[in-house]
Amino acid sequence: MSLTYKDAGVDKESGYKQVQLIKNLVKKTHIPGVLSDIGSFSGLFKLDIKTFKEPVLVSGTDGVGTKLKIAFMMNKHNTIGEDCVAMCVNDILCQGAKPLFFLDYIASGKLIPEKMATIVEGISNGCIKASCALIGGETAEMPGFYKEDEYDIAGFSVGVVDKDKIINGFTIKEGDYLIGLPSSGIHSNGYSLVRKIVFEKMEMKVDTYVEELGTTIGVELLKPTRIYTNPVYKLIEKFDIKGLCHITGGGFYENIPRILPKGLSAYINTKNINRPIIFDLLQKWGNIDIDEMYSTFNMGVGMVIVVSKNELDAITTYLSKIQEDFYFLGEIKKDSEGVVLCHR
Repeated sequence: MSLTYKDAGVDKESGYKQVQLIKNLVKKTHIPGVLSDIGSFSGLFKLDIKTFKEPVLVSGTDGVGTKLKIAFMMNKHNTIGEDCVAMCVNDILCQGAKPLFFLDYIASGKLIPEKMATIVEGISNGCIKASCALIGGETAEMPGFYKEDEYDIAGFSVGVVDKDKIINGFTIKEGDYLIGLPSSGIHSNGYSLVRKIVFEKMEMKVDTYVEELGTTIGVELLKPTRIYTNPVYKLIEKFDIKGLCHITGGGFYENIPRILPKGLSAYINTKNINRPIIFDLLQKWGNIDIDEMYSTFNMGVGMVIVVSKNELDAITTYLSKIQEDFYFLGEIKKDSEGVVLCHR
């Protein structure tokens, strides 16, 4: 008896069906510059060299970590792709880059076309919010490696910035100010600790209703990561932004020092942050030290912006004009600590 690939657990027909299901989702993200369609061996994008005189390509890749477990538990897969886009494009924004295109990689134990299309729906929505194009990807069916009902997802994004407009933090100096843009919740970091607190220590289920949140714990934990392209790139175009920091794994303590010149620290008053209630609940449920919270989670701030004192008023006025909430976090001082948080 001869064997087929399907006998080994890989269904090529499902792959063909998935491509048909996601074609329109991909096309919705196309922006000027896209030269290829889904199904090609690679994605093609024409670089606009008229707008960018000395273009520098900026790339980033990331996944969503164990937040995937929440999607599995809820059997809800239409937002996790948005998280993946956010984690990539928010990082390249920090160099001043305009996101251009995105590619995804999804590996599963069993390829279910409708499920994969739902995941790509989230990726498509994320690309639209980020104003970038989904120009390619890969779906791998790996029986025996992943469980049939599980998958992993990763993404890769490329953006562009003029060489003389790269944001690298080199011009940050004492007396500059820090502005924070609100997060939408936990985003996509710290979920190993979150799951340990919520599902092991508190013994909750994803459909457990939490009165303080006004929703179930599962819905709260699956909120998509916020994409900052719209407000942040507008600021980059209009003002001299000295530094940008995406608050991801490692929280404030690990991420903010990455953009600071040696000998400078960010002094931050955490009382100025309108912290989402989920962080207070996690801290209480897990009996977590406040500094551990700020070294693990974004605590309500997804993007930190460093600006000069001279431009502070103009930038905050503009943010108010475009109805973008923000927090005045603090200022840059001479110090070797990197980050100093004041909780009083």
